[in-house]
Parts: sequence; structure tokens; C-alpha cells
Amino acid sequence: MSVLTVGVVGSGTMGGAIAHLAALSGSQVIVRDVEEVYLQKALQAMETFMDKSIAKGRMTVEQKAETLERVTFTTSLEDLKPADVVIEAIIEDLDAKKAVFAELDRIMPEDVILATNTSSMSITVIAEATKRPDRVAGMHFFNPPQIMKLVEVVRGYKTSDETVQALMELAQQLGKEPIEVKKDSPGFIVNRIMIPQFIEAIRLVEEGVASVEDVDKAVKLGLNYPMGPFELQDFGGVEVGLFVMDYFYEEFKDDRFAAPLSIRQLVRAGRLGRKTGAGFYNYEKDLTSTTK
Repeated sequence: MSVLTVGVVGSGTMGGAIAHLAALSGSQVIVRDVEEVYLQKALQAMETFMDKSIAKGRMTVEQKAETLERVTFTTSLEDLKPADVVIEAIIEDLDAKKAVFAELDRIMPEDVILATNTSSMSITVIAEATKRPDRVAGMHFFNPPQIMKLVEVVRGYKTSDETVQALMELAQQLGKEPIEVKKDSPGFIVNRIMIPQFIEAIRLVEEGVASVEDVDKAVKLGLNYPMGPFELQDFGGVEVGLFVMDYFYEEFKDDRFAAPLSIRQLVRAGRLGRKTGAGFYNYEKDLTSTTK
């Protein structure tokens, strides 16, 4: 499948970056969000990313302009009709996603594939909001999509082989390395492995075994990870990790996925990571200590 036009629903951190990736790869892109202000933020993020690339000699000013010319911003789902495939990347709320997919199913031609960038939720449940569950699948990019190489292509219960193959080819067209998740299981592959590591890291700190800093140092130097578990949670959003833990626990009813109290307290306190200036670590200039 050669995708010429990619539709993206949601222009936040992931949606805007997926749209940018598609434009960088040569596709026409239509990105939709509910308000113009969110679209403007996405545009600014794209420009900032490319300005850094220009400064490093990886892109020219002309290439930046050509990339932006391939992107159309809109607040109307109806404007996505020309897309060959639509990727949803809104908040991790199952009801919200189902509502979007039901509306996309009404709007988009029958042969268009509808993909979700959810990191953990059931593809099968989302697909059942449509009349084309065979043409619905997960297409999970990693943050930031322009740089991270992996894409998880996830089957729902009724996803067809043709849909999986088309999304695998699209991922390759976007310069990514896709893997097939053959069964619709919460968290797919990466989060299924990563979330228990987050939980165990938090428990080590709660038990007084080690500090936040030393757990991160141990994982980076001992396992050769580029980021420690606390750095990574702060980067992605502490509340996102808590949401996935709670979702896993609800689905599996297994105590190994039970969220430690300290992460719940951080979220209640509004310490959501880098984006709020504090999470497991403090990022404001006048703060230097970490959360224990």
C-alpha cells in the first residue's frame, strides 16, 4: 500500500509529531484537533524541531518550507475525507476514542483504514465502535515519533491480515521498523515489559533500598538504558504511567500491576513531570531536590 495522504486526529505531543513525521516522509498530511490553539502549538513544535535540524545542518530552509506545505490543519473531521489512512492520537480515554472512531467510520470511505496510537488500550473495543472492525488496528508510535524507530502494529480480534500488512508497509514508508503484535493484550509488547519495571523502581525507593537518582543511575549504567525509569516517567508524563498501571490492574486483576501509592500522590499533587516543572524530579530553577 502506498499512502499518499495521512490523516491524524489529535495534534498534541504524539499526534502533532506523527503528522510531522508523515510530512517529513513526503506524505500529504491532514491533522485535526478540536481547537485552533492546539493546532498552532503543533505547528510551532514542528517548526522548532526543524529549526534545530537546520542549525545542525541536517535540513535546509527550503526543505522545512516544503514539509510545512504538505500539512493541512483543520478543526473539522469532515476535512479528513481525502486521507488514505487515519491515525487517531487523542487522549488515553476509551470512551473518547470510541466516539472518534464512530464518527470517522461515518465520514471516511469504507476502504480507509482507521488506526489508533493508543499505547495500551484494547484495539478490539475501539474497533467495535465502527462497522469496519476488520480495517481497524493499533499503530503505536513512540515518543518522539520523528526519532524513535519502533512502531507496534496491533491486531484487534477482527483485524484482517490485509490491514496489518498495509500498516506494516506504511510504517516502513515512514522510515520506521514495525513489529506485529499478534494478540490484543493490554500494553502490547513494550509497555507490558516497561510498566512492571516502573512499578518495581518506585517500590525500591518506597522501601528505602535506594534513592531516585541511584535507581536511575543503576539502570542506565547497569542495563545500558538511555534513561532511568524515573527520568522516563517524568519525560512521558507521570499521570500517563499511573493511568496505564490502573488500566493493567483492571484488565489483569494482578497485584504486580498495582500502582504504588507514591506515584498516585505525585499525580494528586500535580507533579506530572517535565511539562509541569516537577515529577519524581524537580525541574524549576529554584528547586534542586528530588522527590523521595
